Amino acid sequence: MSTHRLHQLTERLSSLFRAELRSRATANGLKLIQLEALIYLGMANRYSDTLLAMTDYFAVTKGTMSQTLKALVTREFVSKIRDSKDGRVTHCVLTAQGRSVVEESYPAPCFEGTDISNLNKIEDGLELALRALQRGNQFKSFGLCKTCRFFEKDGSKQLCGLTKEALSESDSTKICREHEIAAV
Repeated sequence: MSTHRLHQLTERLSSLFRAELRSRATANGLKLIQLEALIYLGMANRYSDTLLAMTDYFAVTKGTMSQTLKALVTREFVSKIRDSKDGRVTHCVLTAQGRSVVEESYPAPCFEGTDISNLNKIEDGLELALRALQRGNQFKSFGLCKTCRFFEKDGSKQLCGLTKEALSESDSTKICREHEIAAV
């Protein structure tokens, strides 16, 4: 496949998903970036649920993300909680109302009733393309914790080799801003 064709297909998929999400955002009285932020927080682990991590993930300015979060806090979709170990860090956590919006919006409802019989092949191909673009452009991967080069498992114990902190099963299945793609 040529890079032109990959670009075209990725662009079209992205347009379809954004249209679907925009519709869901509007139905909930939200802007698209606000809904995307809620979805992100539903996927983020404790290292990634901060203003700065979200700024990196969405490649927007700190001011843009700050205003997005301010609106979500005002609407009671998100709560801000100070980190118990480092008071300089504030975690953004979905409220029950925020989780409800995410559950009805993600994954995009356009998947319902769609026959994607070779979904595993499609997923593998998309992941390969994403990882190649991330590596080639030094973009953060924001991958699942358990796929990170720092992830360590010893029996039933899980650990982040970077922070040396224990990880819950939930932590290991969420995305992390410190993620680095494991060597294959």
